[in-house]
Amino acid sequence: MKAGFLAIAAAVAVGVNAKQNHAARRHAHQAFHLERGLMATGTGSPETCGCTTIYTTITGEGTLYNPPAPATTAPSSSIAISISTSSVAAVSSTSTASTTSTISTPPAPVVTIPTSTKTPEIPVPTPLASTCPTPGVYTIPATTVTITASTTVCGAATTSVPAGEHTYGGVVTVVETATTVVCPYATVSTNSGVVTSVIETTTYVCPSAGTYTIAPSTTSVSTATVLVYPTPATFTPGTYTQTNYVIFCPLTASSAAPAPTTPAAAPVVVSSPAPVVVASSPPAVVVASAPPAKSVSVVSSSTPGQLGSSGNQWAMTYTPYTKSGECKSASSVMSDIAVIKAAGFSVVRVYSTDCSGLTNIGAACEASGLRMIVGVFISSTGLGEAAEQVSDIISWGKFSLVDLIVIGNEAVFNGYCSASALASFITDAKSKFAAAGYSGQCTTTEPLNTWQANSGALCGAVDVVGCNIHPFFNADVEASGAGPFVKSQLDIVDGLCPGKTGINLETGWPSAGKCNGKACPGPEAQAVALKSIAESVGGKSVMFSYVDDPWKPAGEFGCEQHWGAVHVF
Repeated sequence: MKAGFLAIAAAVAVGVNAKQNHAARRHAHQAFHLERGLMATGTGSPETCGCTTIYTTITGEGTLYNPPAPATTAPSSSIAISISTSSVAAVSSTSTASTTSTISTPPAPVVTIPTSTKTPEIPVPTPLASTCPTPGVYTIPATTVTITASTTVCGAATTSVPAGEHTYGGVVTVVETATTVVCPYATVSTNSGVVTSVIETTTYVCPSAGTYTIAPSTTSVSTATVLVYPTPATFTPGTYTQTNYVIFCPLTASSAAPAPTTPAAAPVVVSSPAPVVVASSPPAVVVASAPPAKSVSVVSSSTPGQLGSSGNQWAMTYTPYTKSGECKSASSVMSDIAVIKAAGFSVVRVYSTDCSGLTNIGAACEASGLRMIVGVFISSTGLGEAAEQVSDIISWGKFSLVDLIVIGNEAVFNGYCSASALASFITDAKSKFAAAGYSGQCTTTEPLNTWQANSGALCGAVDVVGCNIHPFFNADVEASGAGPFVKSQLDIVDGLCPGKTGINLETGWPSAGKCNGKACPGPEAQAVALKSIAESVGGKSVMFSYVDDPWKPAGEFGCEQHWGAVHVF
């Protein structure tokens, strides 16, 4: 990318937190802007919990409560207390009732007391659950509802997980000081064997500044699967139509489903040996459980210069950091890598060895059957720290998982070392890796203009020419032209070092921020750009990145936090 990892001061005190320990090795675009004096200071807005009004249907006969009159010797007088009902999340009709009683009490102002009354069930556009008891074709009919007040109901979310115990869901909030937050959250309740998704609220005390996950759920699975769980979904006043859905249950890779007889949005369908529950929720239908793996043919890295796949997907970048920049747990990394696998990628690119990255990411890749591109990050702290990472990789030693080792990420571009010093460091590291049993390829990665200026010094040290190619940073490239642009740049890279092919080690498009000339970010633009890149050079490109990075500064175009792309695939 036209940037390096965020460089932090070399002096790090013993005992500092994980965020401080790995900060010097993080990857961000901001160094690209900083190098040119373009970087805007400041950080993005922290996540907030938010407040949502929760509407609840109260059933049963209404009961009027008349408190006993207080004892008094004062002269009595008569006042009227009007008791009126409040309507609960009225959809198309409400019911109210009033009653008046006269009691003896000291003079007082008229008080209106709200209470609840029996109302019909609220037909808001909440997800509908349908059970497919046997294989076959099921049509879920369309429904139309109108709501007149903002309403929170249970939506649906999914996450891919390997076998084991996992924590998921909940509400993530970031606080800057000790505080108390009140949040709505989605959960399930069981009554007489019937499981129902419900919205509840909770009060949580955050004892200090930090990131908190409120009311998460925990489950244990024996095989890799896709968890479907409820999340809060808020609907504003309006009319909503849930269209017909035709579901083929179960869907297998070897049998084609018959054509739907009614128009339908394409559902995400995955198979499970257990009875399948289809959750109907706008805008799509989800059938649990684990998705069929996409077929990606990977060309063996044992052939010199032949990295990549024969399809339009190959690799994705991954950093083991939370939204606040702390180190993720091993279980979180395991879940993340399973998601990358389910998205159709066969290789994960890792930038450094911090946050127990080799151990946790390596174990996750091994469990999911993925390959790795391992990184040695060179920062402003110099080659000394990078040498420690070389030792870390050798100590880890799982070279059977590794397709490529990338020594330096835009180190020359950022001025962290000269091209000749980098070449010497790469040559030395390669000899150490070979002595430890690694027989694969090594390279470095730089922007194209840096390679063009320093190919004489670098070509002899690398086995393949690694380049970071980001079309967004070219102001003349629109999202729809991202693929042809990347291909044209990669064609140039192929000719830089005689006898050595090029590989695109970082590319993508942001989903939010400001326009850079014709290059405008946004969710739709990101989807268009990534599709274009995948179709043009997806088999030789590493997609950046797994998810957004809220811990990064926003940058000059306000886009540095918004390159997360796994959802697009």
